[in-house]
Amino acid sequence: MANLFDIQLVFTEIPGILAYLPTTLYLTAVALVVGILLGFVIALIRMKKIPVLNQLAIAFVSIIRGTPIIVQLYITYFGIPIALKYFNYYHGTNFNINGIPGIVFAMVALGLNQAAFDSETIRSAIQSVDKGQIEAAKSMGMTGGQVLRRVILPQAGTVALLPLGNSFINLIKGTSLAFTCSVVEITAAGKILAGRNYRYFEVYCSLAIIYWVITFILERILALIEKKITIPEQPPEEKQRKGKKLKEISE
Repeated sequence: MANLFDIQLVFTEIPGILAYLPTTLYLTAVALVVGILLGFVIALIRMKKIPVLNQLAIAFVSIIRGTPIIVQLYITYFGIPIALKYFNYYHGTNFNINGIPGIVFAMVALGLNQAAFDSETIRSAIQSVDKGQIEAAKSMGMTGGQVLRRVILPQAGTVALLPLGNSFINLIKGTSLAFTCSVVEITAAGKILAGRNYRYFEVYCSLAIIYWVITFILERILALIEKKITIPEQPPEEKQRKGKKLKEISE
């Protein structure tokens, strides 16, 4: 019975797994940047209702949000080489498909998945900005870019911070599926280590501890950032005082 669970092994395996943490963080960082940038573009396309692009954006978001991430990873890993083979055949090129690292496919799949979810968050955050403030900024002579930078993005960023932060945390956990693209990150490394002594349960406990610590740290960082950028709500008496003062000035 004593050999059923070795709690000491749970902690002794952690250093070996952490050796692959940079791969997980690098994959997460690239997918995060791709997701936010592409998500912002998709959000603007949908808000502006640009012909053709709007329909394509709606279809893209629907397909990505409606299919599991592991399926998207498999389709990316096997689909891109097939597409490149057709490209080589019809264009007479000789692109080295086998030279593409597996992490590239994982970045593409995770980045596109992140973009679909982030686009909805960003779109909702932008739409939450008071239209009166936007019109007031335009009446003061601000250009569209100035309105976006000075009025829309600061307020929308505050609204979108927590949803984007939660999406970021989910992305870190989603990298655990990158083994489907032959990427050795911390989860794949854990499986390899467990295969040496067949102590899979202890290794999975090690992985759970690592992911929990990373998530806990990120949650605390996000809470601090939110506290810094959130504008405290004024008490009713202060609002009434400022309202009377503005009324006096206008009269």
